[in-house]
Amino acid sequence: MANGLLQYITMDFTPEIKHKLDKLQEKYEAMGQDMASYLDGLLYADFLTYWDYIHLDTLLSLQSPKTPFPDEEIFIMYHQITELYFKLSLHECRQIAEHQQLTAQFFTERIKRINAYFNALTTSFEVMVNGMEKEQFLKFRMSLLPASGFQSGQYRMIEISATNFTQLVDKSQREALKNASIDEQFEYIYWKFGATELATGKQTLTLKQFIQKYATQFLQLAKAREHSNFAALYQRLESQGADVSELAEELRKLDLYVNVEWPLSHYKSAVRYLEKDPVDIAATGGTNWQKYLPPRFQKRIFYPFLWTEEQIEEWGKSWVLSVLKTLRNDK
Repeated sequence: MANGLLQYITMDFTPEIKHKLDKLQEKYEAMGQDMASYLDGLLYADFLTYWDYIHLDTLLSLQSPKTPFPDEEIFIMYHQITELYFKLSLHECRQIAEHQQLTAQFFTERIKRINAYFNALTTSFEVMVNGMEKEQFLKFRMSLLPASGFQSGQYRMIEISATNFTQLVDKSQREALKNASIDEQFEYIYWKFGATELATGKQTLTLKQFIQKYATQFLQLAKAREHSNFAALYQRLESQGADVSELAEELRKLDLYVNVEWPLSHYKSAVRYLEKDPVDIAATGGTNWQKYLPPRFQKRIFYPFLWTEEQIEEWGKSWVLSVLKTLRNDK
């Protein structure tokens, strides 16, 4: 049928259209398919709309506040936007890790994309810092316990994709476990120490839920990325003599975005909403966020080989001082 169809093509078709029809015929013949049937499909199909393509109605229906406080909807939507940016980042992570002929140029271009996503995230966090009334937040937040942004599995997957797993071990155990298995290191991953109760030091329900849902997935990814995380891939390209100067600069930016600017954006928000009254700490489930969020305590650094000893020693300090100065001036 397809051959017969093409025989009746008139001179009204441009050579370009005829060429494309020939290529389509070759494609469908190679698959043993009838091209005319696919053309019928195009004829009968409705025109695509923007709202159908991005499932807009579904997207806008995904906000379900648990309380009557208006600012809760801001809280929900910002976290949903955040998770979409994380998904974009993981999309780039997979492209880098799974590339069969990885080059410094391809690697650099994808890291630039991830940096653009995190730039959008960190610069937009004022929506959270200044966009809600504290009184509303402290009330509706209590209805959401034990759920927490701490439980973002995608963020942990970005960390795993970005660095050697040893760098995610709690600072106090990092040197001792540098040659341990990934399973052993996982027992001391830094964020397990960031969701403990202030009074007892025990794991919070927030952390227990998180481990139950994601532990297997995290371990699988960590093992899959043991030799294809960004740090390992960078060092491989460098050892092969590739020009990695621009890539190194982008990885340094990524290190700062993920390990300094993003957690400290949360720190700034936490200070605004939770610092003044000890009772307010309950809104985090009673966790020790004051020691968990500031980078100077954890020294979370993806690429220590790209920083000087002085830069590592001062990690995150200038950012914290500038934020605290701003907060004092606002009071």
